Amino acid sequence: MVEDRRLAVLRAIVEDYVATEEPVGSKALVERHSLGVSPATVRNDMAALEDEGFIHQPHTSAGRVPTDKGYRLFVDRLTGVKPMSAAERRAITTLLDGAVDLDDVVRRSVRLLSQLTRQVAIVQYPTLSRSTVRHVELVSLTPTRVMVILILSTGRVEQRLVDLGAEIADEQLADLRTRVNQAAAGERIADATVALGRLPDEVVPETAVITREVVTALAEAMSDHRNDARVAVGGAANLARFGDNFDTAVRPLLEALEEHVVLLKLLGEATSGDAVTVRIGHEGPYSELSSTSVVATGYGPADQAFATLGVVGPTRMDYPGSMAAVRAVARYVSRILDEGHQ
Repeated sequence: MVEDRRLAVLRAIVEDYVATEEPVGSKALVERHSLGVSPATVRNDMAALEDEGFIHQPHTSAGRVPTDKGYRLFVDRLTGVKPMSAAERRAITTLLDGAVDLDDVVRRSVRLLSQLTRQVAIVQYPTLSRSTVRHVELVSLTPTRVMVILILSTGRVEQRLVDLGAEIADEQLADLRTRVNQAAAGERIADATVALGRLPDEVVPETAVITREVVTALAEAMSDHRNDARVAVGGAANLARFGDNFDTAVRPLLEALEEHVVLLKLLGEATSGDAVTVRIGHEGPYSELSSTSVVATGYGPADQAFATLGVVGPTRMDYPGSMAAVRAVARYVSRILDEGHQ
């Protein structure tokens, strides 16, 4: 009973501090929240929460603010990720449905996340190394030139123009297309590359040279890891809201935004399903970002986490709202990839 009441007091302190940006006093708590107890009891509960390290007094005023430990208990005791409002769901649908390709999906996701949460949004581009080959298309442009199109499970499309060095008939091209897809479709990048490498030795000698040219182009497309350490960032201007924390939270975070490797480590490993990871203050990987929190989750088709997206900002953030937005956007992006939208 006492524990539940103190948790209610802590929850009220977190909510008020996030909303008002001011240390919270017992009088304000009693006035703003229906806690069902006397001001004296609230003061006792606040004293107990302070003794246990969940809140602290930043200066000699009567107000208290949550500590990292307090935020952690608040997040851990959330009864679940709150649902998005109808307006927020419409915003997600409207913005993401218009995406024309994977890069556009990533750019729109960053913009959307930063708008929904008023934090800095980070979206990792899907990594090639985790993806599988969905389909390979060979399109004849001239009798000696073919367009090789590689479509990956991440929704990414790679194109290569191949000069064959010899003419190829339509039926030969159809046979090669079948062989390439039998070797690569559904396989992870590494396995597909090995299987394709065997093809030139498995065809009749007169088409071996042509086959080798196509396989070489596909291998090059599959080994293109430009996106493996790329992230898109949006909403840095939102940090202007936290001017009171400039030296402890904003400046280090602005510096971190320049380093994609740092941002990827901040986001952490991609988790599949609905798991939303929240790392608060000192729980993160960098001591200089100890006044920063990260809310992140993985995204990808069919519950496969190819990459991570999330938001980062000072520890004084709306955790329930940020968790809901991160999960909703990740779900929607995953659905787009699942449906194979290009």
